[in-house]
Amino acid sequence: MSYDIYFLSRHEGQSWEEALEATEVAAASTGTSRIPAELLAAWQRIVPQACALLGDVEITEHEQESRDLSQSDTGIDLSVLGDEVSITVPYWHADAAAEGVIAQLLALSAIVEKETGLTAYDPQIGMPLADASLPQATEIMSSVATDLRSRYGG
Repeated sequence: MSYDIYFLSRHEGQSWEEALEATEVAAASTGTSRIPAELLAAWQRIVPQACALLGDVEITEHEQESRDLSQSDTGIDLSVLGDEVSITVPYWHADAAAEGVIAQLLALSAIVEKETGLTAYDPQIGMPLADASLPQATEIMSSVATDLRSRYGG
């Protein structure tokens, strides 16, 4: 389970849920495809900024189909698969740790938005990430992590 952020392009009159569904349908129908040139160029601009923000990261590049940037201490993972861009963070963090990780998630999302022109959508809250607040996202991260720990230990 992870806290997920999806980067979407929304058409006029389309709800965020419809934009997310359209992205999922397009991905399912096309399978893995090449990363568009403009997204590859954006990736090249994102990586140094993400490294400055997150510190030590691991970068994986798979031909022309995918890119991945992950930070092992926080579990933050930025992925580009074809024309899909997302960030995931496992529900490991509670309380003050959750606030710090969510702050990094917000900052990384802002970088990705700036460089790709896509909008970060937070399905946990049901709105664009820019409209969400740090306390909202932190509360979700913290409460889910606490619940998982109480159920499964850790």
